[in-house]
Amino acid sequence: MPRGDVDYELDRVDTAIINAFQGGFPVVDHPFEPAAAALRERGIDITAVELLERIKRMDDAGVLSRFGALVNAEAIGGAATLVAMHAPPERFDEVAEQVNSFREVAHNYEREHPHLNMWFVVSVADPDDVERVLREIEETTGQPTYNLPKQQEFRVEAKFLLDGPIGEGDVDLSALGPAIEATDRTTLSPEERDLVLEIQGGLPLTPTPYADVAAAIDQPVDWVIETIKRFTAEGKIRRVGVIPNHYALGYSENGMTVWNVPDELLEEVGPAVAALPFVTHCYERPRHEGVWPYNFFAMTHGRSKEESDERVKQVKALMEEYWDVGDDDWDTLFSTRILKKTGIRLAERADANTA
Repeated sequence: MPRGDVDYELDRVDTAIINAFQGGFPVVDHPFEPAAAALRERGIDITAVELLERIKRMDDAGVLSRFGALVNAEAIGGAATLVAMHAPPERFDEVAEQVNSFREVAHNYEREHPHLNMWFVVSVADPDDVERVLREIEETTGQPTYNLPKQQEFRVEAKFLLDGPIGEGDVDLSALGPAIEATDRTTLSPEERDLVLEIQGGLPLTPTPYADVAAAIDQPVDWVIETIKRFTAEGKIRRVGVIPNHYALGYSENGMTVWNVPDELLEEVGPAVAALPFVTHCYERPRHEGVWPYNFFAMTHGRSKEESDERVKQVKALMEEYWDVGDDDWDTLFSTRILKKTGIRLAERADANTA
């Protein structure tokens, strides 16, 4: 059926592809051949050519945001932080326009909260610039900002599975190809910087995507394959595969649950909540006394209000295994409007971290 604003009929094979390859896509010379073989082993009759064509069609239709590597911007260089703000209702659109005018603001959402109703991400090449940008935003809008940088990451695993074949999404072919070990390097070489920028928007949808990337940056294909595999081992790339447009898959309910977890329980609670399959992001962030009492964020997505509410209930039930959760100890902030979504300016961050 069509989902969201995307007019595309997902059939059984499409569903299997989406479920199977939100990660673990092979990084080898001809990746669609082993990928199709893995689907056939699971009862999906498809050739490498057909797999490529289906991914192309879903990408063109907007079912996928892209196909390729999900780059971890934080590991590439620079810094990003989550910021909350109160925008007075009578000035909300004006304040949104002012905040969005800052090129450092990558995402901005209106969220349901009696006070902090605007939430945005600031991305900078130099971590020292965060305070300057927030100070300028405050001067422009006349509103205080509340910086909520990630202090500890428990999970970033935004996978959106559908009812249908391979519903567990357990196909992982990332071990194919050369065995590469991680290094402790934090900076990028100029060649690595070129690779990151070439693949950040997706891989070419051809039978030989890595060879095409290699040609584009004038590097050997073996080097491209080895570097992508090493970046995955080092955390610079989170995964390689199909990156769904979750709205197109029907995941329209976006709930940011926030919790005032006793500090001494964070190391136990964090991994436990992160293990829930429907929690896509899970972080420790700072409190702001008198304004923001919560130190733990867990993002959930649902395909209906009912499903989303049930998932929040499951998070709360798990929390209550660790401490007596009071009514004032948690909240759910649903996004009501996307105010800006331009993505992280990876080029500037990579440039600043190239040596």
